[in-house]
Parts: sequence; structure tokens; C-alpha cells
Amino acid sequence: MPTIRERHAAVLDLPLRLEDESAGGSQSSRVHAGLRAAILDGRLAAGLRLPSSRLLAEQLGVRRNAVVVAYELLLSDGLAEARVGDGTYVAARVPRGAAVADPVTMPESAPRGAPFAVGRTTADPILLRRFARALRDRVWHADEAELGYGDPRGSEALRRAIAEHLAATRGITCDPSRILITSGTQQGLRLCAEALLRRGDEVWMEDPGYVTARRTLSALGATLVPVPVDAAGIDVAAGRRRAPGARVAYVTPSHQFPTGVTMSMARRLALLDWARAEEAWVMEDDYDSEFRFAGPPLTALAGIDGAGRVIYLGTFSKTLFPGLRIGFVVVPATLMDRVMAVRAVSDRFPSPIMGGALAEVMEGGDFAAHLRRMRTQYRLARDLVAEELALACGPHLAFERPDHGLHLLGTLPEGLPPGTARRIQAEAGVEGWLLSELRLLPEGPDGFLIGYSGHAPAALRDAARRLGAAIRRHCA
Repeated sequence: MPTIRERHAAVLDLPLRLEDESAGGSQSSRVHAGLRAAILDGRLAAGLRLPSSRLLAEQLGVRRNAVVVAYELLLSDGLAEARVGDGTYVAARVPRGAAVADPVTMPESAPRGAPFAVGRTTADPILLRRFARALRDRVWHADEAELGYGDPRGSEALRRAIAEHLAATRGITCDPSRILITSGTQQGLRLCAEALLRRGDEVWMEDPGYVTARRTLSALGATLVPVPVDAAGIDVAAGRRRAPGARVAYVTPSHQFPTGVTMSMARRLALLDWARAEEAWVMEDDYDSEFRFAGPPLTALAGIDGAGRVIYLGTFSKTLFPGLRIGFVVVPATLMDRVMAVRAVSDRFPSPIMGGALAEVMEGGDFAAHLRRMRTQYRLARDLVAEELALACGPHLAFERPDHGLHLLGTLPEGLPPGTARRIQAEAGVEGWLLSELRLLPEGPDGFLIGYSGHAPAALRDAARRLGAAIRRHCA
């Protein structure tokens, strides 16, 4: 009659597959990985007695201590159990199979960075060197506060530098305590929208307008109300007719996206009057305001808002580079507690070290010098694209040379078959939004949003010529 030990005899030749030594890792980690895989795959059944550490070491040709450590790791994983005086066993209950990689197939997107892509910036080696030094020094000399949990509003030094910059360039007088550092305009928009909106609330949206903002607000359940844009900016009277009691108006008054028009002072005052009368809020996205090539920009809406109804959204993605992931919001004092409550359940606080390094760059004058250099480069790029498009496209693409911003809008003739703009863009091998993609209401001719910042002059010249040739094929 077999003994209990015989009934539970260990498997002397375990079906283990150890990774090759060239893959790296210690002997114990390789033995543990092999045992773990065999248990999860079902090759070692639940309740099976494992060989002694000496026997398994001999079988695998490893040190005995490596097996001892591997068994200890299995015990801590809960995949094995030790029985006093009777050895180590596979646990009575183990998961059914290991987790699989399960890759997700994402739809292919257009190649990033092709000519005319919007939102690209030029790497400025002078600015990058200065920022690198500031960041290195911040990390090297970081104190306990910078290494711990920071102020939910962000670096005090950066908020102070932003307040000084806005006062000097945008006519906004605000205390640094009202500034909230974010990872970009989109996060700032979402934080404020969550604090202000309930599902179904109406929001005025410029039409055509910024599609990323539209998606963010729509995802929160807002009811988007398209309000037309003309040469003076958003048509406030039309907004009043369509949704007089809207909760929020989202606008890009300094450089309307995508048309590039600047909202007139009459429209600005009308918008502020509406917000005051309806106790609504205006979200001012100051898109591309720093890049004006002729004359000073109008004071920002937030700079003439005497009733505290404007939320000002800014970012360093265009002025520096998108990978920095730093933006900011100037929040009305009456809203700060609500916005901070939303942040408390999202990302808590931004990086004090990154914020401190950027503040140092701004305070030392390097940021302002960088903007001056980039204005010159981007103005030259604008002129090159405008001249090449005029030659290549002739009368088939209507556009104006913008006096600010980082893109221009080219409009095709009306009456073309649906999908023509997309086919032209594909034939030319260029990127950029189509005008039809930026509309809420499908009205008017299609066209192209043509970005000229962050692209090499030769690439812009060739792209303009290819676009012109494709347009002529379809429009001539």
C-alpha cells in the first residue's frame, strides 16, 4: 500500500522553460519565471508537490540557492504553499492562465509632421539650452517642497512670472493666486467646464471653430450651439437668438480658429454684456496671441472684464513646444474654489520642478527673447507660403495673408463635389485640418487650414507647389 509521501511524490522532471542567460536576469529570477509560467499554464497542477531545492537545482543546472529564492518568491506570489516537514506544493487554487499581452489595433493616422500640419513649433537651440540648465539646476538643488506634493495651483514662481507676462503683453491684471497651472489648454478647459456645466447645459461654440475644444465639451455632455463667425468675430446677436440662456461661450477672440479674424471691440463688449446679464461665463482661449506680425494685439477679453465673467486659457505649446505640457488658466476669484475641487480629484498638482525651471527662463528674459526670434522666423515662413500658394493655385484658392498666428485658411470654390478637398490633400501629400472638419453646421465651401510654423522652408515650398498642382487638376 503506497504511503502518503508516495501518493504526493514530487515531479522529478519539471516541464520548465527557462529564459536564455543572454536575455539577462539572475538565476533565481529565471527559475521563478519558469515555475510561475508552468503553474499558470497548467503544466504544474494545483496541489502538486515540487522537487526539493537540491533536486531541481541539479535538473536545471543552477545553484541550489537560486531555487530556494525562486520557491520563496512563489510563496509570496501565493502560487505555492509550504507544508512543514513535507516540502513545497503548488497552491491548491491558482489563476487560470497568465494575463495575455492582448495588443490593441489603433486606426492608422496620417504621418505626423508632414507639411502644413498645424501646431508645430521650431526648436530654438538657444532657448532649449537655457531651459535645460534651469531644469538641471532645479533638480540638483531641489528642496523638500519641490520633491513633495506641491501647491494644487502650481509653482508660485511660475504663476508670478505668468501674471507679469500677461500684464505686460495682454493687458490682464491678475493676482498670481488666481492662476492655475495645467498640462495645456485642453486640461484647463475641462477643469473649468466640469466646475461649471451640468449635462445638457448649452454652450456657444464658434462655427467654424476649434475641434478639440468642441470634443472636450461634448464629452462632458454639453449641448453645443453653433454660433457663426464673420469678419468681426463671433456673432453675439446670433448667439442671443439661438441660445440666450447658454451657460458658457467658448471663443478665440485674438486669433479666431480657424478663420484668423480678430474679434472687434464692439463684439467684445457685446459678449461681455451678454455674460453679465445672463450670469454666464466666457472661456477665452487666447490662441496664437503671442505671434502678431503687424501692430499690437487688442487687449484680451479678460483685461476688459470688469464683472469677473471671463476665464482665460493659455498655453506654452505654441510659444515653446507641445512636449513641455504646460498651460495655465486665469480663474475668476469666485470660481477658484470650485475649480480647485475638480482638480483635487484629477491630477492633484502639476510638477513644481518643471514649473520652477520655466519660471526661471521667463524671469531671466529668455522667454521674451525667444518670442522675438520666433516671430521673425514664422513671419518669413508665412510670407513664403503665401507667395508660393498665390503662384501655384492661382484663382482656385482664396486666402489672405494673416497678420498674426501660425496658419492661414485657404478656401476652395463653391460647388465642388463632396470629398474634393480630402482628395486634393491626399494627392498633395500634406496635412492640416479641412475647413469642413471644423464646422458644426455643414455650410459653405471647403478649404484647408495651412500651418507654416515648425516646417523647413524647402518643405513648405514643395508642399505649396504640390497643393497647387492638385487643386488645378480638380478645379480647372
